[in-house]
Amino acid sequence: MLTMTDNAVLVIRDLANQQDVAEGGGVRIAADTEAGSLSVELVPEPAQGDRVVDNQGARIFLDEDAAELLGDASVDATVDDEGIIQFGFTEKQ
Repeated sequence: MLTMTDNAVLVIRDLANQQDVAEGGGVRIAADTEAGSLSVELVPEPAQGDRVVDNQGARIFLDEDAAELLGDASVDATVDDEGIIQFGFTEKQ
């Protein structure tokens, strides 16, 4: 199951608070298997069938394909000087 770094927890919680997302909301990661890419968006609740990863109030919702693709990876997040958020995924050692 996907895990989050401490940075990812802080960034996701701050993002949800700044955007006034509902208490049950979080970041949804969906896979586009044809394009070989992932989309990340802030949503008020998980979609039906999403797997929910909750770490200290930071919530990530994974669609079925993203959950399979990411497996036991760890997600990290950084914010640059312009406020741009970037997510990165690494395999667990």
